[in-house]
Amino acid sequence: MNSELAIQVTDLTKRFGRFLAVDRVSFQVGRGEIFGFLGPNGSGKSTTIRMLCGILLPTSGTGMVAGFNVAKQPEQVRENIGYMSQKFSLYEELTVQENLDFFAGIYGLAPADASTRLQEVLAMGGLAAYRTVLAKDLPGGLRQRLALASAIIHRPSVLFLDEPTAGVDPISRREFWDLIRSMAAAGTAIFVTTHYMDEAEHCHALAFIYEGRLIAAGPPAQLKVGLHGCLMEVAVQPADLVHALEVLQAHPRARDAAMFGASLHVTLDSPEAVPALEASLRERGIATQRMEAIVPSLEDVFVSLVGREVDA
Repeated sequence: MNSELAIQVTDLTKRFGRFLAVDRVSFQVGRGEIFGFLGPNGSGKSTTIRMLCGILLPTSGTGMVAGFNVAKQPEQVRENIGYMSQKFSLYEELTVQENLDFFAGIYGLAPADASTRLQEVLAMGGLAAYRTVLAKDLPGGLRQRLALASAIIHRPSVLFLDEPTAGVDPISRREFWDLIRSMAAAGTAIFVTTHYMDEAEHCHALAFIYEGRLIAAGPPAQLKVGLHGCLMEVAVQPADLVHALEVLQAHPRARDAAMFGASLHVTLDSPEAVPALEASLRERGIATQRMEAIVPSLEDVFVSLVGREVDA
């Protein structure tokens, strides 16, 4: 395994009987890199993470994490990674410090090192003033920081974050990502799944998985440039929004169309198709308030990629 790589995956596959959950997935994550793993629910994200954490044995292919083979050396993998899930999984009847002391013991930190590390993670997470507070009494953002502190108290070289900010307020999400960026800058490899496309923008590289297969991968900017066609934003009266979406989705000149907040995004092969789309909307009594070309977002990329797979 390349010493600069924290994760190296080649043709990783998992079958459950006849069901193919993960289909020959390949990617790599460098040290100090934030890697976003995106896909709809049921696409294979969690199964992939479980294999990479040494919890689930691959059917075939290879996975190397922190220099260890996930199939042959699962114990060493688990000793060198941190994992934080969407669901708060710490001990709610223990205080902040008791939770951290427990995990320091689980990972075998020597008492002196555990004491030093405790102070470090308390300071990093802004938890020092809450060390005697029960975990169940912490607000959501602080519970999230406690979960992160517990996952990294043993200084893992690779950190897995499975939808870590689901249900957390925007300010806490931003503060959490500040912590993640600082950890990556210090050399920790971060593997994160998220449904928030604004969070995906913070990643150095992304991979999109759909029905167990990787359908695209690369830096966010590269993926947005690679969205073929012309992306248009269409504004209509709110009462016409659903009808307009149906019209655009059925139009032969539109490659795909989706609802984005109070407007619609539609991908065309060329801007020359705009008059034809406007005419179709007018014929159905829908007045177009605005139809203009826009720069695609990662959400546009995600919708386009999944739509292409569904139509294939």
